[in-house]
Amino acid sequence: MNNNLFNKVEKKTNVKKNDIINLAKSIQNKNMSDENNLRDLIHTIANMAGKDVDKEKEDKIIYDNPAKDVIYNVSQLMDSFSKIFIVFSIIILI
Repeated sequence: MNNNLFNKVEKKTNVKKNDIINLAKSIQNKNMSDENNLRDLIHTIANMAGKDVDKEKEDKIIYDNPAKDVIYNVSQLMDSFSKIFIVFSIIILI
């Protein structure tokens, strides 16, 4: 995986590369099309990034964002790192 991407995430969130790798390993066998798993991932990433994600933001991430289709429709094709970076990006932008 490209270190530049890890560096950008770390610069904006103070989350270390190893923490992202460990998170990716923890969701490898989870179905990220399952809304509960996605909500858990959102909360985990928000906590790691020091961001507040209330119910309204959580719903917006899941239902009202352009990456929604990517998260749901391509989740079976994406590796865990890609899923995590998409959610990190959404949380950072909100």
